[in-house]
Amino acid sequence: MFNGAHVILHSRDAEADRAFLRDTLAFPGVDAGDGWLIFKLPPAEVAVHPTDAEPMHELYLMCADIEEVLAGCAAKGVEVVDPVTDQGWGRLASIRLPSGTPLSIYEPRHPLAYDL
Repeated sequence: MFNGAHVILHSRDAEADRAFLRDTLAFPGVDAGDGWLIFKLPPAEVAVHPTDAEPMHELYLMCADIEEVLAGCAAKGVEVVDPVTDQGWGRLASIRLPSGTPLSIYEPRHPLAYDL
C-alpha cells in the first residue's frame, strides 16, 4: 500500500540544517530543484503513544551505539544538548542542529519493527 514516509523538519535556518544533514550526518540526498534537498533516511518505524496533552509528532534518529554516534558528532563539533539517559526502553540523547533545534537520538532496547 505505502512505499515510504516523508518527514519534514521546520527550521529557522533551513540552509544550515540541510548542510548539516548532508555534510555532518552524511545523509545522501537529491536536489528536488533550486537547492531544495531531500534526504534518504535509514529504515524507519512509527509508534502511537497515548497523551492527555495536545497531540504532536516527534522525530528520533535511531542508532546501535549511542556513545559512538555522540563521539562522532562531537568530533565534528556538534553540540550535545542532552547527555545520554536510560529510559528503560532505550538510551536517549539529543544534539543541536545549526538552527538551534534539538534533534533526538536513541539506542533502542525494544524489538525493531523495521526488522520484520
